[in-house]
Amino acid sequence: MVSLPHSVLAAAAFGPAPGAARLPPARTPLDRWHRAVALGGAGRYAAARAELAAFSRPGTAPVLRSLALSTTASLIRQSGRHAAAADPDGRAAHLVAGIGPRAGRAGPSAGRRSGAATAGEPARPEADPGAPTAGGPDADPWFGAPDAVDAWCDALTGLAADALGSARPALAFRLLARVREPARTRPRAAVRLHWVTAETALSVGDPGTALEHAAAAVELGAQAPSTRHRVKSALLLAAATAASGDAAGAAALAEPVARDCAAHDLLPLRWATAMLRAGLGVAAAAAEAAECAALLRARGGDFSGPAGS
Repeated sequence: MVSLPHSVLAAAAFGPAPGAARLPPARTPLDRWHRAVALGGAGRYAAARAELAAFSRPGTAPVLRSLALSTTASLIRQSGRHAAAADPDGRAAHLVAGIGPRAGRAGPSAGRRSGAATAGEPARPEADPGAPTAGGPDADPWFGAPDAVDAWCDALTGLAADALGSARPALAFRLLARVREPARTRPRAAVRLHWVTAETALSVGDPGTALEHAAAAVELGAQAPSTRHRVKSALLLAAATAASGDAAGAAALAEPVARDCAAHDLLPLRWATAMLRAGLGVAAAAAEAAECAALLRARGGDFSGPAGS
């Protein structure tokens, strides 16, 4: 049975009531990762970094160490330092590359020959030779223990976001293509894949593709337990709508996102939403963005750059 602190920390990271207030201490490495994710989602960067530092100790399991490195990279990326974030993301991918079937979970595609088509389904790409393979018992995709495939998806999606922020969209698209197959049975990975694909499309002036992927993230987010993933997906849809030329529609979409961010103390997303709304000419949004940035700096962050994934 899952312990109470574990369930509280997992829910704070990926559940319907995210937040960093009154979190219990971590009792296991997985607890610690969930705690770090929850703290990062609230913009409590110094506290999150303190939790993540423990994963550098000898004996840490490769999967959790990889996840911790990807989370560290995300915190770095959110300050706008994408090139610096590529180092922990690259190390995260290296830790789980090639880990075999015992590390993974079975999914609908497990056991199929790579590239073979099934009825009503297009042929799948050949397997990435460096990627972990799925197999083993099923687990809760949001609150269960992540495996090597989850960690691989996090690392490569992070590397794609790093490439995007370093003005290398072609590399970002290539990295995202390597995540597409393993993310089919990983809903958290699939949502993140759509986020970064939408952001990369926006960077190359393709709002149509951005809208498509943002809408897909919104649809997946509506089926997920994670309020944070639902809110960020809605924010990306608002940003893609703005890029398509529909400022009024974007402002209408961003309004409930702003309320949700404030209600759940999702300070990094609140800052990003305020920045978007300020760009759309919403009154008082620029002042809110400045207030959020000041609070984030007080919590150990630097929000002079764009929010990352």
